[in-house]
Amino acid sequence: DVQLQASGGGLVQAGGSLRLSCAASGFTFDDYAIGWFRQAPGKEREGISCIGSNDGVKYYARSVKGRFTVSRDNAKNTVHLQMNSLKPEDTAVYYCAARRYFGRSFDTTFQEQSEYEYWGQGTLVTVSS
Repeated sequence: DVQLQASGGGLVQAGGSLRLSCAASGFTFDDYAIGWFRQAPGKEREGISCIGSNDGVKYYARSVKGRFTVSRDNAKNTVHLQMNSLKPEDTAVYYCAARRYFGRSFDTTFQEQSEYEYWGQGTLVTVSS
């Protein structure tokens, strides 16, 4: 069975940091890019970051660029999202998702939810002011 499990959420003060992890199983991890999405209360889910497979390609939404860093460990089938300088508006449920990766640029579609084949359950991040 395919599984994507996001973890690492919690309560943090504004300006603080959290590191989210996404553990994958049940599919060929190296063949997939992994994206991070979030859904704040009362808002639509939005894509915030994505990382390709072995070529180091990374994309970030404008709202998190310079504060969040995505990385992956293919040996452990895991992707991390390091979140620094957190703001109250970062409060959301964070999800990881997987899409087939063909080594081509997808900077214009990395935020499109329909492009992702597998989704995990979310982890809640709450940033207090």
